Amino acid sequence: MVTMEEFNSHAEKVKKLKTKPNDNDLLELYGLYKQATVGDNNTCAPGILDLKGKAKWNAWNGKKGK
Repeated sequence: MVTMEEFNSHAEKVKKLKTKPNDNDLLELYGLYKQATVGDNNTCAPGILDLKGKAKWNAWNGKKGK
C-alpha cells in the first residue's frame, strides 16, 4: 500500500514526463487515477457524441471494484 504523499508524488511525476504517453496509456492512467482518488465510477455515461468523455468514462468504469 502506498501513502497519500507517495501517491501524490507519483502523480506529479507522471505530469512531468519528458515524453507524452500515447492515448491508450493516458486513458489507463486516467482510469487508475480516478479509481484511486474517487473510487468506483457511479456517474452516467456521457452522450454518444462526446467521444473524449466516453473514452475517459470507459477507462474509469473499467476499474470498478478494483
